Amino acid sequence: MSLSVRREVAADVVAIHELNVAAFDGRDEEADLVDALRDSGDLVLSLVAVEQTEVVGHIGFSRVAIETSRGPEGGIALAPVGVQPQRQGVGIGRRLIESGLAELRRLGESVVLVVGNPQYYSRFGFSTELGEDYPCAYSGGSFMALHLDEVAPVATGAVRYPDAFGLVS
Repeated sequence: MSLSVRREVAADVVAIHELNVAAFDGRDEEADLVDALRDSGDLVLSLVAVEQTEVVGHIGFSRVAIETSRGPEGGIALAPVGVQPQRQGVGIGRRLIESGLAELRRLGESVVLVVGNPQYYSRFGFSTELGEDYPCAYSGGSFMALHLDEVAPVATGAVRYPDAFGLVS
């Protein structure tokens, strides 16, 4: 089947919610997180993977604040990425991540943060070492950062996530 990746549209909202519940073992937290980020305006980029007309994957990127000596600067958090359970392991998540990072580069974003499996996310360039430059509530061995432009200066400092992240334990 042919897989396409595109920005979400209003008609996808229910399917995205249901997909995230299914992808996270019936938990509502990630689905509620996406809804809350969308409602608060913090969801910067939301992409869906579609086969024929079915939404089989979703990824969300939201705005975070990086506290610098010059004041707060913007960064991006990748969370969540979900794929229909029966479609996991066939590259849909990879395609969503790669498409999202390419779009964020095009939009001029400089840094993306993620909490997840370092073995998985390192293949996209995320680094736990870079993550150490962004202390926050999620700091630790699963917290990583990716600088989208290897040349441009990137803000570092303590990170403040949107309030909606309090919905996820």
